[in-house]
Amino acid sequence: MPPGATEARRAAVLGSPIAHSLSPVLHRAAYAELGLTGWSYDRFEVDEATLPGFIEKLGPEWAGLSLTMPLKRAVIPLLGEVTETAASVEAVNTVVFTKDGRRVGDNTDIPGIVAALHERGIEEVDSAAILGAGATASSALAALSRVCPGEIAVYVRSEARAAEMRQWAERLEVSVRIADWADAEQALHAPLVISTTPAGATDALARSVPERPTALFDVLYDPWPTALAARWSAYGGAVVSGLDLLVHQALLQVEQMTGRAPAPLDAMRKAGERALAAR
Repeated sequence: MPPGATEARRAAVLGSPIAHSLSPVLHRAAYAELGLTGWSYDRFEVDEATLPGFIEKLGPEWAGLSLTMPLKRAVIPLLGEVTETAASVEAVNTVVFTKDGRRVGDNTDIPGIVAALHERGIEEVDSAAILGAGATASSALAALSRVCPGEIAVYVRSEARAAEMRQWAERLEVSVRIADWADAEQALHAPLVISTTPAGATDALARSVPERPTALFDVLYDPWPTALAARWSAYGGAVVSGLDLLVHQALLQVEQMTGRAPAPLDAMRKAGERALAAR
């Protein structure tokens, strides 16, 4: 049995709403595979107002937290340290409690996107397109800064969103071209398309998928496949799903919180697939 396997350690995912989160399924599967019988992982409904109090009450048995909306930015003032990756997009989805009592914030979404792309053989693209400009789009832009040296077209619905993406582009030092959502079908011809939109937002684009599509990364995972992903796959294009992202970012969280690497990618993915199939 690995050293510390039976030690009582806790972790959890926080957010609002949180009932839909697959994080407990993924992390518990990792603990089981790693033989960490003393570890537990839960979910808690926590918003910006209740976050400070929640964190202050945590005892020494806590190893870390996963954070989803709306807490990724709200948690930053409560931390003693934030990694360069998280600071680059002002978003923390992972908090690790160190043995000396520090709270360290990180963002595993960005390397998770890169790892999911690499898993499908997408190492580098000359140009790319992002559909949407919400919170996930900034992480997508940061991930593309690592795999796309060329121009990134971002299709948005409002000038306010356009301004935000220009700011992120400047901060991340990437070349961005802002385009109107009305022209979003043009995005589908890019070597890599990352869709960061809510469910249903890209359904109308499915009919415009080219006959020989390249690569699509759709960050949704429930319901799956989206209309866009289904058409893309039917035409033979490479498709990376939101579950791929969820598993890869969770894998990095498990490694950081437990200190065990590599985390069991296959076991985590299969657990996620089973949980989604049961919904």
